[in-house]
Amino acid sequence: MNTYKFPEGFLWGGATAANQIEGGFNEGNKGLNVAVVLPGGKARYDILTKPGFDFEIKPDQYYPNHEAIDFYHRYKEDIALFAEMGFKAFRMSIAWTRIFPNGDEIEPNEEGLQFYDRVLDELHKHGIEPVVTISHYEMPLHLVMEYGGWRNRKVVTFFERYANTILTRYKDKVKYWMTFNEINSALVMPINGLGFSIEKEEDRYQPTFQAYHHQLVASAIAVKACHEIIPGSEIGCMILFAPVYPFDSNPDNVLHALKEEQIFNYFCGDVQVRGEYPSFMNRYFKEHNIQLEIEENDLEVLKEGTVDYVGFSYYMSRTEKKEKAAEDASEGNIIGGVRNPFLEVSDWGWEIDPVGLRISLNKLYDRYQIPLFIVENGLGAYDKIEEDGSINDDYRIGYLQEHIKAMGEAIEDGVDLMGYTSWGCIDMVSMSTGEFSKRYGYIYVDKHDDGSGTLERIKKKSFFWYKDVIKTNGKKL
Repeated sequence: MNTYKFPEGFLWGGATAANQIEGGFNEGNKGLNVAVVLPGGKARYDILTKPGFDFEIKPDQYYPNHEAIDFYHRYKEDIALFAEMGFKAFRMSIAWTRIFPNGDEIEPNEEGLQFYDRVLDELHKHGIEPVVTISHYEMPLHLVMEYGGWRNRKVVTFFERYANTILTRYKDKVKYWMTFNEINSALVMPINGLGFSIEKEEDRYQPTFQAYHHQLVASAIAVKACHEIIPGSEIGCMILFAPVYPFDSNPDNVLHALKEEQIFNYFCGDVQVRGEYPSFMNRYFKEHNIQLEIEENDLEVLKEGTVDYVGFSYYMSRTEKKEKAAEDASEGNIIGGVRNPFLEVSDWGWEIDPVGLRISLNKLYDRYQIPLFIVENGLGAYDKIEEDGSINDDYRIGYLQEHIKAMGEAIEDGVDLMGYTSWGCIDMVSMSTGEFSKRYGYIYVDKHDDGSGTLERIKKKSFFWYKDVIKTNGKKL
């Protein structure tokens, strides 16, 4: 068995999102965001991807993000558990609506700012480095209903005010930042990332890419502000990355896979890393009749606001062919594609491909030549509590072992990898389905799909395994 050599100071840890763990949705003067109007259950994915969502809370629906796992009240207990595992870093997000409840206020909400002061202080007390995402799938609902989400240029100004507020407030507490979570995912799920529901499928392109332009400008503004407000800080982009394989060696399928990878995997990253729109987008805009409204200084802003590192999530690869029938579809993969016959799938149908992580790391580093940071990777699975109270999640350990091996191989390939915060270090609400039963964590939370449960925290077998991985800096897998 290979012994992998990870860099000294490698940022081992775990990742979460405010909307999926905090709860306390109406406490501390917090406003409503898009996450709290999404009902639980497998129907959620259709809401996220298909036209016509109304963003209303209905009395006959269950909304799991309202309480989530109650990190809002239990953060000290949870952070102590992360510290027990030896976390070097904890990826978290700040809820925009805790700081600006409607999103367009002039003055921030002091109660929300104080909450994150306490969380960040608790992390530092345990020697854990915070890695903070500024916007993670929780746009203020008022900005959605009043302004139309990121389609509206005014939102750039509101985001700039929010970003400057938290960068200034936490400048002595946070070194590592990211702007928008999985920014490219809005090509599939615009509600989460861009704050609007497509009205008609055929009208998807123009509003989506205009909103993207506004968001990319806002990201660049935040990057520049971070460098000015916090000297020595590092701020990255965050991409949902899934390498795209051609189904076979048919040149038509190879070309189709290339085009899909350019648009989904590289468009946003190219703008945020290189500071300009990639040339391949010119044809794409022309073919889809997209005409961007670009203000006078926007391109200069993009050039001045390039990121220090590329953060990305990796859960699956994607296989494509140009002509595909309905029966070819890979049902579980949330970003489409056809079934890859060489891969096993998770309980939720997500294809499991650790080699794809090594491929992704090599592709990204070859393209950008700046440090990479895996800020999400993990296995959503059903967990069972045994009669003795233990949870033997060997399937999760096996999944993570193979992906960490792939990381070690990529480092040997020459990739500059700065850290690994696996997704769902503690069980939480699933983003795509709103389920609690889709568990990722090293820590089990007694919370169930119907909202029942005590919220008790239980260490799984993987808790102790990951503790050893961190303690040995990846030597003991």
